[in-house]
Amino acid sequence: MQNIWELIRKPDNIPIVALLVLVIIYTWWSFARALKNDRQGFLDEERLSEKVQVWPNLVRVEFLAAVLVMVVLVFWSFLINAPLEEPANPTLTPNPSKAPWYFLGLQEMLVYFDPWIAGVIMPTLIIIGLMAIPYIDVNEKGNGYYTFKERKFSIITFCFGFLILWVSLIMIGTFWRGPGWYFFFPWQQWDTHRVVALTNVDLSEFFGINTRRADYSLNPFAILFGACVILGYYSIIGIYWIKKKNSDIIKKLGPIRYSIVAFLLMTMAALPIKMILRIALNIKYILVTPWFNI
Repeated sequence: MQNIWELIRKPDNIPIVALLVLVIIYTWWSFARALKNDRQGFLDEERLSEKVQVWPNLVRVEFLAAVLVMVVLVFWSFLINAPLEEPANPTLTPNPSKAPWYFLGLQEMLVYFDPWIAGVIMPTLIIIGLMAIPYIDVNEKGNGYYTFKERKFSIITFCFGFLILWVSLIMIGTFWRGPGWYFFFPWQQWDTHRVVALTNVDLSEFFGINTRRADYSLNPFAILFGACVILGYYSIIGIYWIKKKNSDIIKKLGPIRYSIVAFLLMTMAALPIKMILRIALNIKYILVTPWFNI
């Protein structure tokens, strides 16, 4: 318990603890409000016609919130010193060397993917996905009020992307990653001399197909196997389209919007799948090529 307390009270980790508490509170509050709106019947046309002006109602609340946050930060700066370290020493690298909390999710993804995927492709897809939301959202219900009944898919997808694929990665990088970027339970003492013998294998080797031949060149059968696995995974998009093409939601989306939504969802799901494969089975890559690895 002492180790947990020391980990929580570190100046670097206090904002992350506050983040976790606020995420839990606001997630609960948002679902409670959405279910309350559903029970009260916010689909009533008379209630939907009610309007609240941005000025002064919204602007006043935002101003008061900004003042409150400023007061909290000022008093916080009096109580806790800034977590400034010694000047950088090129001969002494901190262990563990962690990114700022808002980049810990990306740093954690680097464990499971190559840098070009975790540092370039994934963030780009996040930005593109957020930009595409207004164009791929075909559900006109729920505009002007918060509802879970009419926005189940949207809310669940957001919670999966924000809570599972972002907040949880920050928590793992903060409280579960220690020296050497090894896994430590929060109640464990960090051992800077800990060495864990990990034998990472590629997915093809897990099925008995060596990634490299005796002369260390890539095995074409391993490349073909990995490519077939990835293509088979994304082929679920087409299979689902064939089976559900006559459903109302698929007709509303159309082939282009459906392809975009399905591709983004499958890519989102690929991150926890790759994490489970790496942590549980020590599988490093699914596809290994002379140019890139996945």
